[in-house]
Amino acid sequence: MLSSFDWLRRSESGAELLATLEYLTSRPDLFPTGDEIGPPFSALDGPCQRCWVYPRAPSSRQNYPSAGSGHRCPSCQAIVTRADRLGRISHQSIVLWGLVNRLSKLLRMGEGFSGYHVLGAYVHDENHFLLMMPRRELKPWLQELVIYHGSDLKGLIQILPTTAVGKGVSMRDVLCRAVYHEARFPMDQLRVRFFSAPYQILRPHTRDQQGLLTFEVSEFLSVLEMAAVFRTILRPQEQASLYELLNLEDTSEEQFYWGRFMGFLTQEAKDMLNAWRIRQWPKGRVKLLYELVEYVAFYQTY
Repeated sequence: MLSSFDWLRRSESGAELLATLEYLTSRPDLFPTGDEIGPPFSALDGPCQRCWVYPRAPSSRQNYPSAGSGHRCPSCQAIVTRADRLGRISHQSIVLWGLVNRLSKLLRMGEGFSGYHVLGAYVHDENHFLLMMPRRELKPWLQELVIYHGSDLKGLIQILPTTAVGKGVSMRDVLCRAVYHEARFPMDQLRVRFFSAPYQILRPHTRDQQGLLTFEVSEFLSVLEMAAVFRTILRPQEQASLYELLNLEDTSEEQFYWGRFMGFLTQEAKDMLNAWRIRQWPKGRVKLLYELVEYVAFYQTY
């Protein structure tokens, strides 16, 4: 009845998505394969209130005492129970939805992405894949992707944030929108779309018009590299002070505080900011840099 992708699209949160990916790999028998469906919805009974297809588990209130568990099928209850333990991991993770021209070669490399700390993976067809990984694995994963397949691989990789239950945008909304948006781009090069917040995938036009959403893959890696250098050279308090300074509306006030701020920095930090001419950046580009700081690790050489 429900395919593997249907189960993934039933995910309310990133934690549920991760739990579903885990079970699709480790316990495929958990998901029904027959044609049995739940009874019609009524005052006394009905189908599972999560998938709305399969019958509720018998005596589920005794086996799963959590709130609402008596209204779920065994598969949905197992996913929700497991997701309760994965919330912290999912908050530090991202989802990659990819449409590429040569997926089979990409998968053979590293035995299906196992060369990295990938939390879960799903292959939809010969051209689509879904990955879930810690945010700071993004840069090395993309770098190796370009090294081994950069000249041959074309398509679109969308970097999606995870969501939490009750935050207004569910994980299912994010996935469905990602599938919808992929049809806009030709398969002439490898592009990356970066969404830092769930609401952006529902209203991407403003960010796209500013040139802060869709990148050629080497361009996006360059921005990630800048974020890694920025995070390494400037301490967190200095980063916060710089952000406030760059967002001042009064230019004369900015000029006054800029000299004082530079006096507290190391020579290396001064050279970096002057070379980048960061004071001339649009505010949207500054915001993007600060968003990407959360997606990169420190350089150990500094």
